[in-house]
Amino acid sequence: MKERVQKLMAQANLGSRRACEELIRQGRVKVNGSVIELGAKADPNHDRITVDGQTLRLDKQRKIYIALHKPVNVLSTDEPHRDDPRKTVRDLVPVEGHLFMIGRLDAESSGLVVLTNDGDLANRLTHPRYRHTKTYKVTVYGLPDSKAIQQWQAGVYLADEGMTAPCSVRVLQSGKGLSVLEVVMTEGKKRQIRRVAALLGYPVRQLVRTHIGQLGLGNLAPGQWRELNDDDLRALRTSHPAIRTLPPARPRSRIQKRRREHERS
Repeated sequence: MKERVQKLMAQANLGSRRACEELIRQGRVKVNGSVIELGAKADPNHDRITVDGQTLRLDKQRKIYIALHKPVNVLSTDEPHRDDPRKTVRDLVPVEGHLFMIGRLDAESSGLVVLTNDGDLANRLTHPRYRHTKTYKVTVYGLPDSKAIQQWQAGVYLADEGMTAPCSVRVLQSGKGLSVLEVVMTEGKKRQIRRVAALLGYPVRQLVRTHIGQLGLGNLAPGQWRELNDDDLRALRTSHPAIRTLPPARPRSRIQKRRREHERS
């Protein structure tokens, strides 16, 4: 059966779906000796697909799904930054082969990260258009008033990235100059929660991701990991109920689209 070539490439662990699409745009992918364009399909059982002259291997492999409790000061990267002694997520999960990361976190944050060799699932759980939820327990300085909560939920303008998508924000508890919030989001701009909270006047003291979809950290201590079972995967694929109350994201302005296109060129 024929499928889109970028999907087959992702299944072969050549990168995310978007990264594979870029390889096709660059003219580096051929089917039966002919350069293809984005959207082309092929049957892996009958067609020869090559990337930079190397034949695409679609050998059947066991799908791996791993939940990790990322500690603070561990980097969400495959390789450490130059001259940076801190450990990476892959240092904590000694499993061979390329694994996609679902739910990167900045070094100062902790919580649930999922690693998998299932490129198609990784794309569905990370691309903003699918609006899959991630839930955070956020401790901030001060007590956000109703106006700040409404503004946070409706969307806040971030320089160079535009408006954030609508989200759910609930105050779980407050006292002694601190508030604990539950934040449910469908996107993840760089350091988004920290930036939004600071702009509204309530800097973040601690940030923990508790769930991806409805899959929670459970009893995992920082640094611990485990493989997911079928029930876990169903929970991972199921969004938080708050998604039903969120309005759709605002369409990008022309200026934002042009900026994105310029960054990709």
